[in-house]
Amino acid sequence: MTYALLAALFLLPPVLVTALAAVVRRPGPRWWAVTAATIAALLVLTIVFDSVMIAADLFRYDETQLSGLRIALVPVEDLAWPLAAGLLLPSLALLLNPQEKDR
Repeated sequence: MTYALLAALFLLPPVLVTALAAVVRRPGPRWWAVTAATIAALLVLTIVFDSVMIAADLFRYDETQLSGLRIALVPVEDLAWPLAAGLLLPSLALLLNPQEKDR
């Protein structure tokens, strides 16, 4: 299994939960903006810290399983995890707490 396939499988539940939250709770533009800002911050932090860890040789990837696309030293497949967290947690909060709609 390639890292891209694993990342896609990992992203599927958060995307579905986000779609469900969007349909059921109809969040306002502020919710979407805050969620997007959170995801952007998580992606930047992941790129910075993973690049440092990769440069320090703290971990390695099987290069044959990667797409070859990188941002700094980070394979794009590695960005699925912060994207999933940035989608799933606010979406669950929205579904579980209806008052979160306009916050």
